[in-house]
Amino acid sequence: MTTPDPKADLLRYLQEARDALLWKLDGLSEYDIRRPLTPTGTNLLGLVKHTAGVELGYFGDTFGRPFFGENPPAWWYTRDAEPDADMWATPDESREDIAGLYRRAWEHADATIAALPLDATGHVPWWPEERRETTLHHILVRVIADTSRHAGHADIVRELIDGAVGLTPGKDSMGPGGRDRWEAHRRRLEEAARRAGATG
Repeated sequence: MTTPDPKADLLRYLQEARDALLWKLDGLSEYDIRRPLTPTGTNLLGLVKHTAGVELGYFGDTFGRPFFGENPPAWWYTRDAEPDADMWATPDESREDIAGLYRRAWEHADATIAALPLDATGHVPWWPEERRETTLHHILVRVIADTSRHAGHADIVRELIDGAVGLTPGKDSMGPGGRDRWEAHRRRLEEAARRAGATG
């Protein structure tokens, strides 16, 4: 039995979540990737934009490797941005720009991960002073959890848009059955919920 490489394991799970999130944009119109589908405005392109910023911050600034150098641009990534600016795309921000930024964020993050040991110390500038010091291992776990969470959001948003489901291309993890089976399943769950509600 070969000894697993902890860093490689962590990076594999991070990359799977990245790929899943970006894949959810495929085949959709500009309107559909941007439209808010929850009361708090959750949308697919905004999720990608947000996770790009997460990686740039946590794997860049935290370890003294800022993606933008000493002069970051005056946009959503800076401290002066309006609230939630990283969670949606303006009409001037293209799908290609945001997806491209996300891929460049991966490259920057992967270079940081390759260059540093898991116990390397970093400092998160936006955390409270008393707990800013952290490790690459902690940041990797945190970003995997964050990206996976947002990939789950994207799963639901995409299903609401056009019914498309699945974990990754060729691996939907949904079990057997087509649309008829899922419609029957949903009706059964609705009936169970109504019956429980009537007695509760």
